[in-house]
Amino acid sequence: MKIICVGMNYAAHNKELHNTLIKTKEPTIFMKSDTSLLKDGKPFFIPDFSSDMQYETEIVVKINRLGKSISRRFAHRYFEEVTVGIDMTARDLQRQFRENGLPWELCKSFDNSAVVGKFVKLEEMGYDIDHLPFRLDINGQTVQVGNTSDMLFKIDEIIEYVSGFMTLKIGDLIYTGTPAGVGNIHINDHLQGYMGEKKLLDFEVK
Repeated sequence: MKIICVGMNYAAHNKELHNTLIKTKEPTIFMKSDTSLLKDGKPFFIPDFSSDMQYETEIVVKINRLGKSISRRFAHRYFEEVTVGIDMTARDLQRQFRENGLPWELCKSFDNSAVVGKFVKLEEMGYDIDHLPFRLDINGQTVQVGNTSDMLFKIDEIIEYVSGFMTLKIGDLIYTGTPAGVGNIHINDHLQGYMGEKKLLDFEVK
């Protein structure tokens, strides 16, 4: 099982991190390890190697069939379930690695850094994949709101692009990018992720 992530896929988020509306010619892809996965509402424990742990709320797509070099017009056949997930990021490590021109997988792919909610069939949600609203609440307050309509690269484009480099397998997950509004988490925070008004993600920080 692979965890494939898309970076810089919302213009407003690019601006809040980089002070510029970055738009790359192709999706920016990075990976998380299989031990990054955190599911079933289990708590997230802030690791001791970071003092600046941030949430990035995203729509997550689960691949349901084997595919290689998938055409964009057929990409919708390769998933039917989606959920809300969080790409936990050690922002202090990320800044350090970037400043030194080093790879920054360690700030993204550490254990339990890919929090994932309950998967639901997209057709049951009543939304089109390219107009899918989602949000994150922390301690009962909404902190991040997004809609897949604001993606720079749509999900079908991402599947086409990634599958040109690597075979997608059943169960692979694609984290599709985060909108503006990322921020820090703290011990005892209670995080709840929603798609529309349906709660799919619910866990605490320890």
